[in-house]
Amino acid sequence: MKSNYRVVILISFFLVVLSVGSSISYYVVSMNSMEKQLRTQSLPLSIDNIYTDIQKHIIEPYLVSSMMASDTFMHDWLVNEEEDVQKIQRYLESIKNRYGMLVAFLVSEKSQNYYTQNGLIEKIKKENPVNQWYFTFKEMQENHEINLDLNDNITDSVIMFINFKILDESFHYLGATGVGIKISYINEMLKMFKNRYNLKVSFLDKDGNIILSESHKYGTLENIDSVSGYSKLKARILSNDINLMEYSLNGSNYLVKTKYVKELDIHLLVEANLDDFIQDTKNNFYINLLISLSLTVIIALIIVNIVKNYNLKLERLADHDALTSIPNRRNFTHNLQQYISLNKRMQSSLSLAFIDIDDFKKVNDNFGHTIGDEVLKEVAHTIESYTRESDLCARWGGEEFVIAFMNTNTNDAEKIIEKIRNILLNNLRLKNLIGKSITISTGLTKYSDSDTIDSIISRADDAMYQAKQSGKNCIKISNLE
Repeated sequence: MKSNYRVVILISFFLVVLSVGSSISYYVVSMNSMEKQLRTQSLPLSIDNIYTDIQKHIIEPYLVSSMMASDTFMHDWLVNEEEDVQKIQRYLESIKNRYGMLVAFLVSEKSQNYYTQNGLIEKIKKENPVNQWYFTFKEMQENHEINLDLNDNITDSVIMFINFKILDESFHYLGATGVGIKISYINEMLKMFKNRYNLKVSFLDKDGNIILSESHKYGTLENIDSVSGYSKLKARILSNDINLMEYSLNGSNYLVKTKYVKELDIHLLVEANLDDFIQDTKNNFYINLLISLSLTVIIALIIVNIVKNYNLKLERLADHDALTSIPNRRNFTHNLQQYISLNKRMQSSLSLAFIDIDDFKKVNDNFGHTIGDEVLKEVAHTIESYTRESDLCARWGGEEFVIAFMNTNTNDAEKIIEKIRNILLNNLRLKNLIGKSITISTGLTKYSDSDTIDSIISRADDAMYQAKQSGKNCIKISNLE
């Protein structure tokens, strides 16, 4: 590994020397031509590209939200059928899936219930800060709004919410509906313009608050009054006209171009530091330096990739059973704990099955541990093959296996276990190995809000022992007391 680092350092050194040499050979660009290009091409083109991209990505969700708000089905449901939650859940789910939205939602003014494609989420309250958007929107004169939001717990990209008021034929307010879409391209676009073109892009609201920029985290309002150079230009920046402005700060000259985005009711601002464009020697040096750094990064990435693959192998050894190659007990409990935490918010079903191979000790005693290992691998392969990717399965220990069925009630989970049981019962490879069928005894239970991992495992384990006591080769369901 040390020799690899020496190679990286050596190559990086030659690349830096190359970039410095090439910067001298490209000493040609004049100050005036660079400034002219910036004024007439770079800034206008960049701001038009951003505007066009925003327009393109909000048209469809905007129309979808408008359609939802005027849909007679939604009006009738709010007035006459709100008790049928599954009906609106299916509707919102179809909107989300059909148009590829992140979320489709509805808030009923009558019941104050908040619905998404996952069903009834909560009852909104005015004193809850999280719900304040609804009451603010309700009091607005406009019948729709578009919000940009950024949630670090979900994603590091911007999310756009499009809200529409639902009004009946007499223009009485029935609630609010709309969609949320993930628009990470905006965040990446800001970084790209900053890193590649030395252009700083910002979004301002009508009061001059910076709601989004490459170096500004959304959610912490900062007004351009506090930004040196912007305060004197505030009136022109916040006008609805396209403006090209200049200002000087600390010996550097800046060009600023703005454009009003009507659909979002925000102002788009692009700023360029003239020093970054007119100092050709500095620019050419940075270009060549970027080449050397890119090569250095490629070499570094190769090394990082080797280390990463090695670490992945170590992690797999730590998280998977060495014999059967399926997840082990440690992996299962870790992932189940994460899902349980999520389950408490999503209020979805979870069923857990505890499986034990019947009379496995006799297999080892009569045929040896090598055959026993083959039996374990075949059983594990069958369990893994007939569970969904969203489910969790693992070898718990010895001849015991465990499955957590996500978003699945015990009736559906029982059908899957019964299928696995029958497949193992008729497995020809297992019959050839030990001369008879392999059977399993299974305990099945469902998760409750008061459960811990230990309690639900214990309940499933007890049910499995009931299956053993009932003659084996069967499934016993433990009902919550």
